[in-house]
Amino acid sequence: MKVRKRSIALGIYYFLLLLPIYWMLNMSLRTNASILATFSLFPTDFTLENYIKIFTDASWYMGYVNAIIYVGMNTVISLTVALPAAYAFSRYQFVGDKQMFFWLLTNRMAPAAVFALPFFQLYSSVGLLDTHIAVALAHCLFNVPLSVWILEGFMSGVPREIDETAFIDGYSLPRFFITIFIPLIKAGVGVTAFFCFMFSWVELLLARTLTVTNAKPISAIMTRTISATGLDYGLLAAAGILTILPGALVIWFVRNYMAKGFALGRV
Repeated sequence: MKVRKRSIALGIYYFLLLLPIYWMLNMSLRTNASILATFSLFPTDFTLENYIKIFTDASWYMGYVNAIIYVGMNTVISLTVALPAAYAFSRYQFVGDKQMFFWLLTNRMAPAAVFALPFFQLYSSVGLLDTHIAVALAHCLFNVPLSVWILEGFMSGVPREIDETAFIDGYSLPRFFITIFIPLIKAGVGVTAFFCFMFSWVELLLARTLTVTNAKPISAIMTRTISATGLDYGLLAAAGILTILPGALVIWFVRNYMAKGFALGRV
């Protein structure tokens, strides 16, 4: 009886979870006129016109390319900065270390709207506005503190004796860190990369504020898509489906690391 109730509860949960995604898929396979005219649970006038437009119109598909570029740059930069910083917090004690660790987290707690105007003015002054690196660096303000916090939890779980043994064997700190230490916390690196990717992929305010045309991501394009006749719901639904896919693929590839990360780390 308990198993049956659990199955029913899971069925209801998955139904409510997948219903919005199914409805968006349904809309993406219909014309805008059909969506506005009738209520239908299935795409009666099946069409791929919305997807064809996204893949053939440069103003649309370049939005995905731009997003992937700055998201990848941000993930690499965040991990490159956070790994040595987290190692320092986990292995060394220095004046103000706890206060600095807390200060890092306060940056992550602040809303993005607080930093939108300063970033816009700064990048306008130095000529970085409407570039991929501008958005990538702006997202580092939030992703680096989160990365340090997650990685420090994994690194603290690695015995210090491993460090000492490696140094006795003649390993330099960079060689030990890259060849021995990082493989020991690869689950944490995978989890951290996932969170960096997802935050940067779904973030809208900074991405929209700091881009105009050349580096405009798909999220900003979707919010600016309106014509004299109103919103093109079918086109926006198709863009939404294609926006979900990268995140789903990332989850699929790092699912094993995520399971270990949720069990062992600070996540």
